[in-house]
Amino acid sequence: MTHRENFLAAMRRRPCERVPFQFSFCDSLKAELVRRCGTDDVVQAFDMPVQYVELPPPAVMPDYTAYHKNAAELSFIDEWGVGHKRGSVAHFTHFYSPMADFTTPEEVEAYPFPDVLNEARWADVARQVEKAHGEGRAAAYFAVQVFEPAWYLRGLENMLMDFLTDEEMAAACMDKMCRIQCEIARRAARCGVDMVVFGDDVGSQRSLMMSREVWRRWVKPATAATIAAARAENPDVIAMYHSDGVIDEIIPELIEIGVEVLNPVQPECMDPVKVKELYGDRLSFLGTVGTQTVMPFGTPGEVRDTVRRMIETVGRGGGLTIAPTHMLEPEVPWENIEAFLSAVKEFGGY
Repeated sequence: MTHRENFLAAMRRRPCERVPFQFSFCDSLKAELVRRCGTDDVVQAFDMPVQYVELPPPAVMPDYTAYHKNAAELSFIDEWGVGHKRGSVAHFTHFYSPMADFTTPEEVEAYPFPDVLNEARWADVARQVEKAHGEGRAAAYFAVQVFEPAWYLRGLENMLMDFLTDEEMAAACMDKMCRIQCEIARRAARCGVDMVVFGDDVGSQRSLMMSREVWRRWVKPATAATIAAARAENPDVIAMYHSDGVIDEIIPELIEIGVEVLNPVQPECMDPVKVKELYGDRLSFLGTVGTQTVMPFGTPGEVRDTVRRMIETVGRGGGLTIAPTHMLEPEVPWENIEAFLSAVKEFGGY
């Protein structure tokens, strides 16, 4: 089986030859990869089965400086208009939300949202997909989200307060973003991707970051709409849902709206084995190896044992792509990356 065939079979819980794997690197680990392998392309260097594709930057970046009183102090402003100021740790930035001071839905509607439907940009995505397929890899679009980009623009506290106290503002932000993201989902599916990553971080370390009722009112319908938009273009596209944190109580409803793969199933927040027992007949999983614990702070032996246990339990009967639950950050020793790869090779055959 090619990487693509094997990955699609695994995610559809059909017979496959081996457990797929993946991970991504922060900038410092990419620099180490260049030193060791002469490239910063993680997918090529480790011959991974999935290539994530994304919309390339616009030819001309919109000017959002009028929406930031502190524009001169910012490190950069992204194409949505969100300001970023680099911190002192790795790649992390502080967000500055251009809609933070908005008070009316009319201001939201008048905001100059970026041109994410530009034909030349989507032609580039189609080329990325064709290249991945030509190499025998699956292509996955990253990412279609509604709640997260809406709160990036509005501010997290504002957005959560809008949900509770200002439904007109909440609807203006979420409905506008949902319309945009549905079009992105359609275009991604039209480009021939095998999987689309949907979802938003709605879980904290201990619970959902909002009540289930609020999630049902505002986030669930938007997520359902984006999945339906992609499926309208390609009924076979796999829908993966990403949310860090504790999201146990909404998993049945994610399945209801069409989610097929759950990511990342953080072991520090949820028990991947229990989630597999409860939903493994309806869900596949991508993740399960902790990046808050074993990958940065475990020994190579502990990494090996964790990979083996996840493959033997969550991977039983298929339905697992083994992966760290987040980008590997600077604290992760190279020896643990090697231990992860070695364990996947040793224990990942069916």
